[in-house]
Amino acid sequence: MVRPVNLIARVALQRELRRGYLGATALATALKSSPRTSLRLLAELGDAVVSSGQAQRRRYAARRPLRGVAAAVPVFALDEAGQLAEAPALHPIQPQGCLFPLAALGWPVDDDSRDGWWGGLPYPLYDMQPQGFLGRAFARASHADLEVPSDPSEWTDDDVLHVLARRGEDCSGHLIVGEASLRRHQQQRLQAAEPLADAELLPAYVAAAAQAASLGLAGSSVGGEFPKFTARRALAGADTTEVIVKFSGVTDAPATKRWADLLVCEHLALQRVPALGPVRAAATRLVQAGGRSFLESERFDRTGAWGRRPLVSLRALNGHLLGLSSQDWRQHAARLAARGLIDADTLDGIRRLWWFGRLIANNDMHLGNLSFHPQAGRLRLAPAYDMLPMAFTPLPGGEVPEPRWDFELPLPAERAAWQAAADAALLFWADAAHDARISPGFRARAAELGQRLNMVRERA
Repeated sequence: MVRPVNLIARVALQRELRRGYLGATALATALKSSPRTSLRLLAELGDAVVSSGQAQRRRYAARRPLRGVAAAVPVFALDEAGQLAEAPALHPIQPQGCLFPLAALGWPVDDDSRDGWWGGLPYPLYDMQPQGFLGRAFARASHADLEVPSDPSEWTDDDVLHVLARRGEDCSGHLIVGEASLRRHQQQRLQAAEPLADAELLPAYVAAAAQAASLGLAGSSVGGEFPKFTARRALAGADTTEVIVKFSGVTDAPATKRWADLLVCEHLALQRVPALGPVRAAATRLVQAGGRSFLESERFDRTGAWGRRPLVSLRALNGHLLGLSSQDWRQHAARLAARGLIDADTLDGIRRLWWFGRLIANNDMHLGNLSFHPQAGRLRLAPAYDMLPMAFTPLPGGEVPEPRWDFELPLPAERAAWQAAADAALLFWADAAHDARISPGFRARAAELGQRLNMVRERA
């Protein structure tokens, strides 16, 4: 029996759509039919097909089930006042990737994604996935319930989307993926205790650090490697009640003392960042209790009690927009400026901040340690964070290294940025050399490094 022509065309259409998103003309060519016939057959598929783009840019794709469910994943956005708005939905598509019009939310995108098509996940979601110390703790505690590997580095894009849709109520930035995550966020708001007052702070921090250290459990998925937990606390003049708290150990081992020294150094370094000019720093406080040092940092992707701001790391931006192999912030900033995504002041500020890091012995300035606030298709530099002399961190086995740190000189075009960074770095080393919260040995090292940097500056 000869199969009806329309049935053959329908089968061929579904086969083509499973290969990826296509325009009507390309589909018509593949089906050996007219564009009008292709459009009619597409209409017959109804909700099994998604589309986006105007006129000749319009493309069509078949839905792809996520964990057996072929449906859109709702996305929500919180503004700075904590008001909730529904964003465009995210549609997984065949054979991989998704449709999500990120540009409609004011995020910069490349031309291939301006209509919302993505070969993987929209790039903000890679920042939102659990990562670092808190992310690994979350995965260890929740992987069985979520049916994902216990190591988040092994998650596929579908795993990430599944986790965000079920447990993504407190990720970085302003987006919440999935109704289940939104309900968890709303429940948190209803049941949240009052922010910690000063009298409650230290006992609460000591208990939270002990729990995070002993059980590997923590309450958020904010990235980073230093042991930490999150908290809500009352602080006059603060932009938000939400903080990230890094903490040191409680032993007298040299490695533990060094980590405590570095927490103080991070606090001191961020206090000197504003001297660089067009750069802000995360607001921090340093407190000590229970034999531990605690570095409290206000979250700059949060405002007030429940407000949020969009946030994206340079790592995620590079993966989507730039594709550079370098870890040098200056190269990425220059490319962003050339594309009109940052202004000249921001470019200068990033150069100064990069030099400041180099001059305070920070050898861990990876692309995840610089972030931006997307705004109307452009990028505003977020406050500096994770800025400390990482060259002096203890080794995994507990040995405390004392490496020689050689200060670099700038090329002529960056002399002004280098000079501003050197001035701020000298202030930092002087602060560290005289701060009684730092161990005597590292205070002496800070004094020596300050003297050496001063000699280098005089010869520059």
